[in-house]
Amino acid sequence: MITIKEIALKLGMSTTTVSNVIHGKTKEVSPETIAKVEEMLRECEYVPNINARNLARNKSRIIGLAMKTKYGRYSNFIKDPFVSELLGAIEIEIRKKGYFMMLYISDEIEEILQQVSSWNADGLILLGMQGDDAVRMQEKYRNPIVCIDSYFLPEFDQFANVGLEDEQGTCEMIRYMIQCGHRKIAFIADNRIGVDLIRYEGYCKALREAEIPVSDRDFLQINQEEKQPGKSLERICRKAPQYSAFFCASDYYAVTIMNALINNGIRVPQDISVAGFDDNLLGRICRPMLTTVHQDVEKKGSLAVDILIREIGGEDLSKTRILLPTELVIRDSVKTMNILQ
Repeated sequence: MITIKEIALKLGMSTTTVSNVIHGKTKEVSPETIAKVEEMLRECEYVPNINARNLARNKSRIIGLAMKTKYGRYSNFIKDPFVSELLGAIEIEIRKKGYFMMLYISDEIEEILQQVSSWNADGLILLGMQGDDAVRMQEKYRNPIVCIDSYFLPEFDQFANVGLEDEQGTCEMIRYMIQCGHRKIAFIADNRIGVDLIRYEGYCKALREAEIPVSDRDFLQINQEEKQPGKSLERICRKAPQYSAFFCASDYYAVTIMNALINNGIRVPQDISVAGFDDNLLGRICRPMLTTVHQDVEKKGSLAVDILIREIGGEDLSKTRILLPTELVIRDSVKTMNILQ
């Protein structure tokens, strides 16, 4: 690749003049000289050495994104439409801001710590952190950190966090299902930790408001650690006759459950209604189309990037707590019960 020095020799100019044109410092450079340098740059297909430029500025222009998964849930985390949509939104916003993104995904916090602490990143976005995870990250990484959908112990809640009205969104969906005549509603998730716990609390709140008993028996767990995950689905399908509706903590699980029900001869929504949470691509293309709770994933990603860039610029936004609103999306997978049901 041609260097600035070689371009300067070709043009009979100083390297300083060529460098000033390349970097936009042209106050003392004539228009004719600028035109000559730019023409030569095009002819030579010159590509600036971004790493060298950033090193000189003591900045890498890199934003790190570390995503902590649930153990055993995915062989490929990005296959989840919610995750891929969020990842895409973050990358677009990072690129708009003139930065580059590095990504690391693991279900082990120690593995994430080992990798991320070696990055020369100007800041980090963390997804899915819980307990004291982010504090442990900061012990090895001193630059700004912003979290998305992270649930810390109160004493460790010291980082900017962009989240969602998860409890309120779930509560509104359960209220809607109750208004449709459903009183035997199961909650389906793979755990009751972090975001799933908050959504479960919204489920319980709506049931109590309607004076419907809350029971642990109505939490149906998809066990992703089983050697044959289908066993969980079979177990849930066998319990379907005990309920008139299933609420799933994500669209991913809602569509998975709907598929299993239909495969077992159980019709949705004629025999049992199903609702989800996220409003992603899966819920829009499945049949029946999924009734769900909508969240603005793109806004969640762009807000996190904006806060981090401002922190990199010197603002202290560590106390920022954003909970984005949700809204119900009523489609075809929840039916209205008649008075006899």
